Amino acid sequence: MPEHVNETDMIATAFATQRAETAAERPGALRLVAPAKVNLHLAIGKRQENGYHEAVSIMHALALHDMIYMRRLTPPEIDSLKNSENLTRVGADENILLHVECSSREGVRTPSVSAENNIVTKAINALAQEIAFTEQDAFDVHIEKHIPFEAGLGGGSSDAAAALVGAAHMWGLETNHPALQRVAQAIGADVAFFLQGGCARLEGYGDVFRQSLTPLKTPVVLIKPQHGVSTAQAYKTFDENPVFASADLAKQTNEAQTAGDVPLFNNLAQASEALLPELADVRKWALEQPGVQHALLCGSGSATFVMLDDFSQASKLSAAAAAKGWWSRTTMFGPLKAALLPND
Repeated sequence: MPEHVNETDMIATAFATQRAETAAERPGALRLVAPAKVNLHLAIGKRQENGYHEAVSIMHALALHDMIYMRRLTPPEIDSLKNSENLTRVGADENILLHVECSSREGVRTPSVSAENNIVTKAINALAQEIAFTEQDAFDVHIEKHIPFEAGLGGGSSDAAAALVGAAHMWGLETNHPALQRVAQAIGADVAFFLQGGCARLEGYGDVFRQSLTPLKTPVVLIKPQHGVSTAQAYKTFDENPVFASADLAKQTNEAQTAGDVPLFNNLAQASEALLPELADVRKWALEQPGVQHALLCGSGSATFVMLDDFSQASKLSAAAAAKGWWSRTTMFGPLKAALLPND
């Protein structure tokens, strides 16, 4: 593959492959893309009295993505699913029936979570209550996972954002309706980012959008060891010996207008590496490989993202990481966001 890959063609090819695998199983479904993200910059501040931490986070979307398929259920289908463990009711009056299931691709494990506790269910429920939706409705929601969980890549949050976009479409709301942003911020910091996508600076608790930055269009390799890191434990360890961003670093971050200007930084990384030393092994190994420019833990982990200029070198690096027993994928930085795909 040439050094500079046409990102649009790359993503279109990925969509086409996924349609071939799943469209026949989901006739008439809305198709929604839910991209992964990495944190180019994550500066965690002091713990507040409410238990949360102020944060400056610059997130960047990736071409790697989950797919969400949503469609309305017919009365016969509802009857046939009445004993399914994947069935749950949401809405203020339990007026919405959801059948939520998940499948995985490319060696990604399926999260062990009930339909009731799935973040996609929570998102649809929250939007229904936010807009006071009281009609009877029933959806089939299929989540096709390509993004590993417990990785810091935001897969669950992106799925939730895509579900908000899908439910809004079903209920006749524009995707820029303020209710979506309010719900996204209430569910979790990353969810709000995925409604924006691309590259963006967020503040507050990492959930308040401040500005967009010009995104990158270069290769990135993701490497994840088998085990994950508890986000709560990472923050607890951080609080025991916090190291904050310097004033000079904060100034440089404030002045950044493009993703390429952003100083790579993550002050949670030291805490996560203390909890899972293999993360330090991944980072050190990656930095020793040909063509690698930077390697940084994403969020609290456990995925590390590695930046290179050459796609062929990125592919070789990913293959070498997989040979060491780590999950790895080559993907691209890009302008994606949680979005509805057009019908063929």
